[in-house]
Amino acid sequence: MEEMKSLGRSIGCAAHLFRERADARMAKYDVTPLQAHVMVYLAHQGSKSTQQALGEHLRVKPSTVNGIVDRMVERELIVRSADQTDARRRLVALTESGKARLEHMHQEMRETERLLESAFTAEELSQFHDFVNRMIHYLEEDRKRW
Repeated sequence: MEEMKSLGRSIGCAAHLFRERADARMAKYDVTPLQAHVMVYLAHQGSKSTQQALGEHLRVKPSTVNGIVDRMVERELIVRSADQTDARRRLVALTESGKARLEHMHQEMRETERLLESAFTAEELSQFHDFVNRMIHYLEEDRKRW
């Protein structure tokens, strides 16, 4: 394995390999890792959220969220509806089918996470979280300037 000296390249390579492993695991359930992430987010939000909040959580453009939601609605993993208090806002919610699929996927998702975590001691993992969160903060600040 080639050791990388560029932080950006190293992070990109790790992200690519993680995504590849997550894709393989989630393929068993006929969902993408991003769709699984949406399902987990909705479950943590009490099974529903506004589409705008979902986009903010995913850090993607509204048009991207719309495409993700469209595909998940087609597959009956989530439903979309108008907010009763503001018809301009769209709500998304897990369906019963989506909840059941998520329940089955949890073990695979935990295995994928354990794969990453197994490379570190508990102390290193804590430090790594701090480092990554700091990088995210700086990248988000730079994003605001553009």
